[in-house]
Amino acid sequence: MKEEPLKNRGCEISVELLSEHYAVRRISEGDIGKVYRLCAGNPLYYEYCPPFVTREAIREDLSVLPPGKEPEDKYYVGFYQGEALIAVMDLISGYPLASIAFIGFFMTESSVQSRGIGTAIIEDVCAYLSELGFGRVRLAWVKGNPQSEHFWLKNQFVPIKETVSSTGERVILAERWLD
Repeated sequence: MKEEPLKNRGCEISVELLSEHYAVRRISEGDIGKVYRLCAGNPLYYEYCPPFVTREAIREDLSVLPPGKEPEDKYYVGFYQGEALIAVMDLISGYPLASIAFIGFFMTESSVQSRGIGTAIIEDVCAYLSELGFGRVRLAWVKGNPQSEHFWLKNQFVPIKETVSSTGERVILAERWLD
Protein backbone atom coordinates (compact mmCIF):
# COMPACT_ATOMS: atom_id res chain seq x y z
CA MET A 1 0.00 0.00 0.00
CA LYS A 2 1.40 3.40 -0.98
CA GLU A 3 1.91 5.77 1.94
CA GLU A 4 -0.06 9.02 1.82
CA PRO A 5 0.61 12.31 3.59
CA LEU A 6 -1.36 12.63 6.82
CA LYS A 7 -3.70 15.37 5.61
CA ASN A 8 -4.73 13.66 2.39
CA ARG A 9 -6.85 10.96 3.95
CA GLY A 10 -9.58 11.23 6.52
CA CYS A 11 -10.81 7.87 7.70
CA GLU A 12 -13.81 7.80 9.98
CA ILE A 13 -13.78 4.76 12.24
CA SER A 14 -17.17 3.46 13.38
CA VAL A 15 -16.27 2.31 16.90
CA GLU A 16 -19.11 -0.20 17.13
CA LEU A 17 -17.48 -2.11 14.23
CA LEU A 18 -14.13 -2.51 16.01
CA SER A 19 -15.27 -5.86 17.42
CA GLU A 20 -17.51 -8.66 16.28
CA HIS A 21 -17.46 -10.21 19.76
CA TYR A 22 -17.90 -7.28 22.16
CA ALA A 23 -19.85 -4.06 22.34
CA VAL A 24 -17.59 -1.07 21.76
CA ARG A 25 -18.28 2.48 22.92
CA ARG A 26 -16.27 5.66 23.21
CA ILE A 27 -15.00 6.29 26.73
CA SER A 28 -16.36 9.50 28.26
CA GLU A 29 -15.87 11.41 31.51
CA GLY A 30 -18.60 9.26 33.06
CA ASP A 31 -16.57 6.11 32.41
CA ILE A 32 -13.38 7.24 34.16
CA GLY A 33 -14.16 5.28 37.34
CA LYS A 34 -14.60 2.03 35.37
CA VAL A 35 -11.39 2.64 33.40
CA TYR A 36 -9.55 3.42 36.65
CA ARG A 37 -10.67 0.14 38.25
CA LEU A 38 -9.64 -1.85 35.16
CA CYS A 39 -6.21 -0.16 35.02
CA ALA A 40 -5.61 -0.37 38.79
CA GLY A 41 -6.13 -4.14 38.53
CA ASN A 42 -3.02 -4.38 36.32
CA PRO A 43 -0.14 -3.28 38.60
CA LEU A 44 2.55 -5.05 36.53
CA TYR A 45 1.98 -2.61 33.67
CA TYR A 46 2.73 0.34 35.96
CA GLU A 47 5.91 -1.26 37.28
CA TYR A 48 7.28 -0.78 33.76
CA CYS A 49 5.34 2.36 32.86
CA PRO A 50 5.07 4.53 35.99
CA PRO A 51 3.50 6.39 37.60
CA PHE A 52 0.56 4.31 38.81
CA VAL A 53 -2.74 5.19 37.17
CA THR A 54 -4.86 8.06 38.50
CA ARG A 55 -8.31 9.28 37.52
CA GLU A 56 -6.73 12.58 36.43
CA ALA A 57 -4.27 10.76 34.13
CA ILE A 58 -7.19 8.90 32.50
CA ARG A 59 -9.04 12.20 32.07
CA GLU A 60 -5.97 13.63 30.30
CA ASP A 61 -5.62 10.50 28.15
CA LEU A 62 -9.13 11.07 26.79
CA SER A 63 -7.86 14.05 24.79
CA VAL A 64 -4.05 13.83 24.46
CA LEU A 65 -2.93 13.62 20.82
CA PRO A 66 0.32 13.00 18.98
CA PRO A 67 1.76 15.84 16.87
CA GLY A 68 -0.23 16.70 13.76
CA LYS A 69 -3.40 14.90 14.80
CA GLU A 70 -6.87 16.30 15.49
CA PRO A 71 -9.50 15.20 18.04
CA GLU A 72 -11.53 13.47 15.31
CA ASP A 73 -8.54 11.11 14.72
CA LYS A 74 -8.66 9.77 18.30
CA TYR A 75 -10.78 6.83 19.43
CA TYR A 76 -10.50 6.13 23.17
CA VAL A 77 -12.85 3.17 23.45
CA GLY A 78 -14.07 0.53 25.83
CA PHE A 79 -14.91 -3.07 24.98
CA TYR A 80 -17.85 -4.45 26.97
CA GLN A 81 -19.09 -7.93 27.77
CA GLY A 82 -22.64 -7.15 28.78
CA GLU A 83 -22.26 -4.14 31.08
CA ALA A 84 -18.75 -5.08 32.21
CA LEU A 85 -15.84 -3.09 30.81
CA ILE A 86 -13.29 -5.76 29.83
CA ALA A 87 -10.77 -3.74 27.80
CA VAL A 88 -9.79 -0.20 26.89
CA MET A 89 -7.95 1.03 23.81
CA ASP A 90 -6.60 4.37 22.66
CA LEU A 91 -6.51 4.24 18.86
CA ILE A 92 -5.22 7.00 16.59
CA SER A 93 -6.26 7.00 12.94
CA GLY A 94 -3.58 7.87 10.40
CA TYR A 95 -0.53 8.12 12.63
CA PRO A 96 2.32 8.54 11.88
CA LEU A 97 1.25 8.06 8.24
CA ALA A 98 -2.22 8.03 6.73
CA SER A 99 -2.12 4.26 6.11
CA ILE A 100 -1.16 3.41 9.71
CA ALA A 101 -3.41 3.17 12.77
CA PHE A 102 -1.59 3.58 16.09
CA ILE A 103 -2.59 1.84 19.31
CA GLY A 104 -1.41 4.18 22.05
CA PHE A 105 -2.81 2.07 24.89
CA PHE A 106 -4.52 -1.29 25.27
CA MET A 107 -5.35 -3.08 28.48
CA THR A 108 -7.71 -5.88 29.45
CA GLU A 109 -9.42 -6.46 32.76
CA SER A 110 -7.17 -8.75 34.82
CA SER A 111 -9.97 -11.28 35.38
CA VAL A 112 -10.24 -11.98 31.63
CA GLN A 113 -6.52 -12.23 30.88
CA SER A 114 -5.05 -15.49 29.56
CA ARG A 115 -8.41 -16.47 28.07
CA GLY A 116 -7.88 -15.25 24.49
CA ILE A 117 -10.10 -12.20 24.90
CA GLY A 118 -7.37 -9.63 24.29
CA THR A 119 -6.22 -11.54 21.23
CA ALA A 120 -9.81 -11.74 19.91
CA ILE A 121 -10.17 -7.98 20.33
CA ILE A 122 -6.90 -7.29 18.51
CA GLU A 123 -7.92 -9.65 15.70
CA ASP A 124 -11.27 -7.89 15.33
CA VAL A 125 -9.66 -4.42 15.39
CA CYS A 126 -7.05 -5.40 12.80
CA ALA A 127 -9.65 -7.00 10.52
CA TYR A 128 -11.83 -3.89 10.61
CA LEU A 129 -8.90 -1.53 10.06
CA SER A 130 -7.84 -3.64 7.08
CA GLU A 131 -11.37 -3.33 5.64
CA LEU A 132 -11.03 0.46 5.95
CA GLY A 133 -7.83 0.36 3.93
CA PHE A 134 -5.17 0.69 6.62
CA GLY A 135 -1.99 -1.16 5.73
CA ARG A 136 -0.45 -1.43 9.20
CA VAL A 137 -1.12 -1.09 12.90
CA ARG A 138 1.72 0.29 14.99
CA LEU A 139 2.32 0.48 18.74
CA ALA A 140 5.08 0.51 21.33
CA TRP A 141 5.71 -1.35 24.57
CA VAL A 142 8.13 -0.51 27.36
CA LYS A 143 11.34 -2.47 26.90
CA GLY A 144 11.66 -5.24 29.47
CA ASN A 145 7.93 -5.62 30.17
CA PRO A 146 7.56 -9.40 29.65
CA GLN A 147 3.74 -9.38 29.70
CA SER A 148 3.45 -6.72 26.98
CA GLU A 149 6.22 -8.18 24.85
CA HIS A 150 4.68 -11.67 24.96
CA PHE A 151 1.18 -10.40 24.13
CA TRP A 152 2.18 -8.24 21.18
CA LEU A 153 4.58 -10.77 19.66
CA LYS A 154 1.89 -13.45 19.97
CA ASN A 155 -0.46 -11.11 18.11
CA GLN A 156 1.88 -10.77 15.11
CA PHE A 157 3.45 -7.41 15.95
CA VAL A 158 7.05 -7.29 14.76
CA PRO A 159 9.61 -5.02 16.44
CA ILE A 160 10.95 -2.41 14.03
CA LYS A 161 13.18 -0.37 16.34
CA GLU A 162 14.06 0.55 19.89
CA THR A 163 13.52 4.20 20.76
CA VAL A 164 12.71 6.55 23.64
CA SER A 165 9.10 7.54 24.36
CA SER A 166 7.94 11.10 24.93
CA THR A 167 8.02 10.35 28.67
CA GLY A 168 11.58 9.00 28.60
CA GLU A 169 11.11 5.22 28.72
CA ARG A 170 12.98 2.92 26.36
CA VAL A 171 10.32 1.37 24.16
CA ILE A 172 10.08 -1.18 21.39
CA LEU A 173 8.22 0.20 18.38
CA ALA A 174 6.41 -2.62 16.59
CA GLU A 175 3.90 -3.02 13.82
CA ARG A 176 1.63 -5.54 12.23
CA TRP A 177 0.98 -5.57 8.51
CA LEU A 178 -2.66 -5.99 7.59
CA ASP A 179 -4.03 -8.04 4.71
